[in-house]
Amino acid sequence: MTAHYDLTAAKGGVRLDKYVAEQVTELSRTRIKELVQAGKILVNGKQAKVAYKVEAGDQISVDVPPLEALQVEAENIPLDIVYEDEDVIVVNKPQGMVVHPAAGHPDHTLVNALLYHTKDLAASPEGFRPGIVHRIDKDTSGLLMVAKNAKARESLEAQLAAKSNKRLYLAIVHGNFSEEAGTIDAPIGRNPRDRKQMAVVENGKPAVTHFKVLEQYPGYSLIQCQLETGRTHQIRVHMDYIGHPLAGDPLYGPRKTLPGAGQFLHAAVLGFKQPTSGKWLEFSVEPPKLFQDTVAELRKKRVKQA
Repeated sequence: MTAHYDLTAAKGGVRLDKYVAEQVTELSRTRIKELVQAGKILVNGKQAKVAYKVEAGDQISVDVPPLEALQVEAENIPLDIVYEDEDVIVVNKPQGMVVHPAAGHPDHTLVNALLYHTKDLAASPEGFRPGIVHRIDKDTSGLLMVAKNAKARESLEAQLAAKSNKRLYLAIVHGNFSEEAGTIDAPIGRNPRDRKQMAVVENGKPAVTHFKVLEQYPGYSLIQCQLETGRTHQIRVHMDYIGHPLAGDPLYGPRKTLPGAGQFLHAAVLGFKQPTSGKWLEFSVEPPKLFQDTVAELRKKRVKQA
């Protein structure tokens, strides 16, 4: 299904691609350029160039067709299946694996592996992420729930929207805390200064993260985070926002950090109601070896709590 947006420019002086990127945050600048060139983005009913300077009052229409050209192939990639029934699959995604195909990652994703494992995956509107109802970043490890049919997709998405499911993460962050726990309630949107990043911005979408400090070490802490919402990069952005960026985070963390293969973030606990029976299901998995080994090394220098 094609998504459609009708925009009215409040002020001028901004390039067309930048203006659309600020208004339709899920579109990358690369994708916007493709849409402009394909005549899917019109200014006052006429095709314009990417570099066109928007004027106040311009009527801009944006049509975003599904990425039908992206063919998703089944690939024989090993999966760590934690649970499976006729409706859902719970999988422990390894660090380094992308969840679904996208520009720059057309294959070797979790979806490619799932398609080899089963033909029963709920269709997705976009076509390239069957079964996927939520995602975790490439370098985040841990638990994901996958829908095998339309009924299951509707149920799991409704639970996510109602915030009735359970998602607990473990993270190693920079710095130490004076408090034992806290809540970060700060809206998240695209960083206007860097399109690759998300940020806490005034007009962002509501985002709430609860955290609890588990252990503290010299310069680092082990925390548990519970998501109330599921914004892109939410934990990474929120922890950076309060001055405790994730160790190893290439986008939001400092360069001087713990050696690893990306941010030390692990989706450790996942709970939800089974779509057919309504029975509560809850699963937990240990972090990957690198995460555990890093914690073991940090514990040798553990900071004693007062």
